[in-house]
Amino acid sequence: MANRKKDSYVLSIDQGTTSSRAIIFDSSFKIRSVHQKEFRQIFPKSGWVEHDALEILQTVIETSQSAARNKEILSSEIATIGITNQRETAVVWDKKSGKPIYNAIVWQDRRTGDLCKELRANGYDSLIRDKTGLTIDPYFSATKIAWILDNVNGARERADNGELAFGTIDTWLLWNLCSGNPHLTDATNASRTMLFNITEGDWDDELLSIFRVPRSILPKVYDSGYTFGITNYMGTKIPICGVCGDQQSAAIGQACFKKGMVKSTYGTGCFMLLNTGNKPVFSKNRLLTTIASQLDGEKKYALEGSIFNAGTSVQWLRDGLKIIKSASESDLLAAQANENSSVFMVPAFTGLGAPYWNPNVRGAIFGLTRDSSDADLMTAALEAVCYQTYDLLEAMKADWQDASSITLRVDGGMSSNNWMMQRLADILDMIIECPTIQETTALGAAWIAGSHFDVWPNQNEFYRSWSRSRHFTGNMCESVRNSKIATWHNHVNTLIKNPDYKS
Repeated sequence: MANRKKDSYVLSIDQGTTSSRAIIFDSSFKIRSVHQKEFRQIFPKSGWVEHDALEILQTVIETSQSAARNKEILSSEIATIGITNQRETAVVWDKKSGKPIYNAIVWQDRRTGDLCKELRANGYDSLIRDKTGLTIDPYFSATKIAWILDNVNGARERADNGELAFGTIDTWLLWNLCSGNPHLTDATNASRTMLFNITEGDWDDELLSIFRVPRSILPKVYDSGYTFGITNYMGTKIPICGVCGDQQSAAIGQACFKKGMVKSTYGTGCFMLLNTGNKPVFSKNRLLTTIASQLDGEKKYALEGSIFNAGTSVQWLRDGLKIIKSASESDLLAAQANENSSVFMVPAFTGLGAPYWNPNVRGAIFGLTRDSSDADLMTAALEAVCYQTYDLLEAMKADWQDASSITLRVDGGMSSNNWMMQRLADILDMIIECPTIQETTALGAAWIAGSHFDVWPNQNEFYRSWSRSRHFTGNMCESVRNSKIATWHNHVNTLIKNPDYKS
């Protein structure tokens, strides 16, 4: 590692589901500049979600350069770069031309539901769970890769001939940003493909055979802290020294380094991770087991629960029903709702994630009356996120031996909504902690890169630096709370039993 002055900046590329952001942190972890740009969401068919990988690349380049220019930060002042990314989203491209052979298939996409059903019917569920910690679901990368190879003309033959490359978004960015087109990823992203053996730490030949994915298209896997390559950033050669999947990166940004610590990120979806330490804990309650981090060759594992739709519910109310102009209005509108409203929303726009894992269910609204208002709909959308979080946390408590040790730290765009955070504390009946630095996903990747490059402090010092900006304590009457949760479960069960149900 090179010697750099301790006040050097670290650039974090936060490539998300709906936008790309670049955030520049100083040596005190303070944000000095941020730039964000949204990109298109492509919906070819019901349940299908795609991105233009070239457009993603362009937004990353634009935001990274703008973040420095907007604050007149010199490229020579940036010591290193970290990348954090939407996970599971699959890109396949031609190694020679560097062009994708199909749009990126997004983690939310449900087109491979029938293939997943077939795999379960053939008895692969236990084998895949034991090797990868994952459940068979369209969410993960493996069936997306298989779909591209089977449905793009000539793709499978080209893959077998070694002409194609696969990557999650981190790999796609590294290939394009670094000299020599390195075909690399880190363990956290690899663990989300359903092709990676999380105990052996390598691509699994038996899984590759099941999904018919040739090893030659897969990237090499390294620690999250590693010199992945050198990029030419505005005329300066800068090493990319950190790569981490967005949810694991948020857990690191929240300094959840100890067993029993939990973070829950509220963005497009909601993702809860519980640090289980050096040994994987395999869930009996339909949660996922994943690699939480791999630093200096040491793996740490997590139980994870994934909610597919959180912020998308508010986005739908904004863009679809147009009851608000911006997401920032959601807390004020929710506060105006009728406290006796019986409106409930199950936002299964792309199926239900953990602990239900039902790709066929679609969203529904229950309890509408003539006097139901925009505020009631907003309350129902925000409360739905709280109920889904409750389901995840209860599953984690059932799997984790020492539930009393659990502390919950929250982050993501929705965590700025004070109304929802208070309702979350009410529904969970526990203390919710919000960090001083809200951009924890970007911060995690920045810390990985900065510590690897030796311009930021080590793990213990970073852990001690964490502080909370505010917290919320549950104060809802127990009978009201229990009634709300029971009603939520009744509505979810109605949809699961009859996915074609119309509210």
